[in-house]
Amino acid sequence: MRTARQEGHVMDNELGSIETEMKRGFLQLLVLIILEKDAYGYAMVRAFRDRGYEVEENTLYPLLRRLEKKGLIQGKWEIGEERPRKFYAVTSAGREMRDGLLAIWKKQDEIINHLTKEK
Repeated sequence: MRTARQEGHVMDNELGSIETEMKRGFLQLLVLIILEKDAYGYAMVRAFRDRGYEVEENTLYPLLRRLEKKGLIQGKWEIGEERPRKFYAVTSAGREMRDGLLAIWKKQDEIINHLTKEK
């Protein structure tokens, strides 16, 4: 039989696992939204953090590569004063994906709000 402490640990692990899954989709949506205006990776990290969403660079950069490979964003290297930076922009396919994801997000939010108000 598990103790309350062990049960809490199991719950924390499960919650963390689900949170990771939720964040994965959420971050994709955030990237497709923020890239309506060209940005480079670290600028995106700062913008997310400024809005209270923590994301590690080692999470963001692989996502940017995957989205670029899928044609949802497009990268372009710029050689500037400091050092070369790869700027990204959302493509028309990325806008379509973003709009679809936002519609899903809004519908899910409506359902949650409705169910929590029923209590």
